[in-house]
Amino acid sequence: MIVWIYTIHNSDTLANFAPSAQNQPRRHMERDKLDFGNGKINTLFRAMFFPTLIGMVFNSALNICDGMFVGHGVGSEALAAINIVAPLFLICTGVGLMFGIGASVIGGIRLAEGNVKAARIIMTQAYIAGAIIFGLIVLASLLFTRPLLYMLGCSPALETLATDYLLWLLPGLVFFYLQCAGMMLIRLDGSPRYAMSVQIVAAVLNIFLDWYMVFPLAMGIKGASMATSISCIVAGLMVVSYFIFFAGKLRFYRLRMSLKSLRLSLRNIGYMARIGFATFIAELAMGVMMVTGNYMFLSCIGEAGVAAFSVGCYLFPIIFSISNAVAQSSQPIISYNYGGGQLQRVRQALRLALLTACGCGIVISAAMWTGSGLLAGVFIDTADPVYGIATAGLPLLGLCALPFALNITFIGYYQSCEQAGRSIAYMMLRGIIFMVPGFILLPRLFGIPGLWLAIPVSELLTLCVIAMSRALSAGKSRRAAHGTS
Repeated sequence: MIVWIYTIHNSDTLANFAPSAQNQPRRHMERDKLDFGNGKINTLFRAMFFPTLIGMVFNSALNICDGMFVGHGVGSEALAAINIVAPLFLICTGVGLMFGIGASVIGGIRLAEGNVKAARIIMTQAYIAGAIIFGLIVLASLLFTRPLLYMLGCSPALETLATDYLLWLLPGLVFFYLQCAGMMLIRLDGSPRYAMSVQIVAAVLNIFLDWYMVFPLAMGIKGASMATSISCIVAGLMVVSYFIFFAGKLRFYRLRMSLKSLRLSLRNIGYMARIGFATFIAELAMGVMMVTGNYMFLSCIGEAGVAAFSVGCYLFPIIFSISNAVAQSSQPIISYNYGGGQLQRVRQALRLALLTACGCGIVISAAMWTGSGLLAGVFIDTADPVYGIATAGLPLLGLCALPFALNITFIGYYQSCEQAGRSIAYMMLRGIIFMVPGFILLPRLFGIPGLWLAIPVSELLTLCVIAMSRALSAGKSRRAAHGTS
C-alpha cells in the first residue's frame, strides 16, 4: 500500500522528525500559517471556515449536478436507483470521517503537547485501519450485490439500474477513503486551502465527467457512477501527494511490526473510532434516513414517492455539508486548545461556531421555502407527477436546517473535547432514535406531510435535549461554585 511505501524511517528520537533542507522536497505552494494556540480565534476560524465552506459548496454543487444530469439524462427511476445505493456510500463516508475526525482530534492534542511523533503514528494507523475496512466493504459488495440492494430497499423495477450504479462505484471507494480522512488531517496540518483545492478539483472533474458520460457518450447511470469513481481516485491521489511532498508536521510513519506495536495500534485505532464514532453515526443516520424514507414513501405513495424523496436526499447533503463546514472549521481550533488547557479559547471558538451555524441554518431554510419549485425543477421535469410531490415536500424538509446546524456544531464540540459518550448519544438521538419513529408515526398523524416532517422533528427534539443537558450542567456548576465559596 502507498502508506507503507512512502514513509520516513522509524526513530525513537523526536529530533529525527525535523525535515532537513536536503531531504525536504521543494514546495511549489505557499502553505497556510495557522497558530491554533496563540492566534486570534476569529481570524483562525475565518481562515478555516471559508476554504472549508467553499470546498463543501463545490461538493454540494456536485450532488445537484449529478442529480440534474441523471434526472434529465436518464430519468426519475435512475434517481430512485441512486437513492437505493446512496446509504452504502454514506456508510463509507462515515468510516472515512470517523477515522479522520478521531485522528485529527487526538493528533491535535498530541501536537499541542509537542509530541509530533505520536501525531504521525496516529495518522498512519488511521489510514491503515480505514483502508482495510473499505477493502472488506468492496469485497462484500461484489460477492453479495443483489441481497445488499434489496436490503437497502430496492424493488425489481430498479434492480438493473441500481446494480449498474453500485458495481461501477466500487473501484473508487478506497481512494474515497483517502480523501475523506485526509481532509481533516490536512486542515490540522495548517493547510485548509489545499484541502479546499482537493474538494474543488474532485467536484469539477466529477461534474464534467457526469455531463460527458451521461449526454455525449450516452452511458446512462453507468457513466454517472464511473464519473464518481474517477473523481474519487484523483482526489485520493492528491491527498497522498500532500502528505508525501507538501506536509508540515503530519507525515506517514513506518510502524513497527512487533506484537507490542500491534496491540498499541489496535488500542489507538479503537480510541480514534470512539472519538469519531458520532461522525460515523451521522453518515449512518443519513443512510437510515434514506432506507427508512424509501420504505415509507414507497408504501405511502409508490415509486413516484421514492423519486420525490430522492430530490430531498440530493438536497439534504447541502444542509449537512454547510453545517459540517462550521463543525470541521472549529474542530482543530477546539481540540488543539483543549489539549493545551486553554479553555477560554475553547469556549470562544464554540460561541463563534454556534453563531455561524445559526446564520447558515436560517439562510438554508429560507432558500428551501422560497425556492422549492426551482430546486425540484433542477432534478425533475415540471410535467412529471414527481415534481408536484417534491415541490410540496421540500419546504417542510427545509425546517430541519437550523436545528441540524446547531446539533452538528455541538456534537463536533463534544468530539473535540474527547467527550465521545455525549457526542454519540446526541447523534443517535437525532439520527435514529427520534427519526425512525418519526417516519413511522408522523404520516399517521399528518398524512403525506408527516413523511417530510420526520427529519425536522427529530432535529428539533435533539436540540431540546442538548439545551436541557447544558442548562442542567451549568446549574450544577453554579451550585458547586456557590457551595465552595
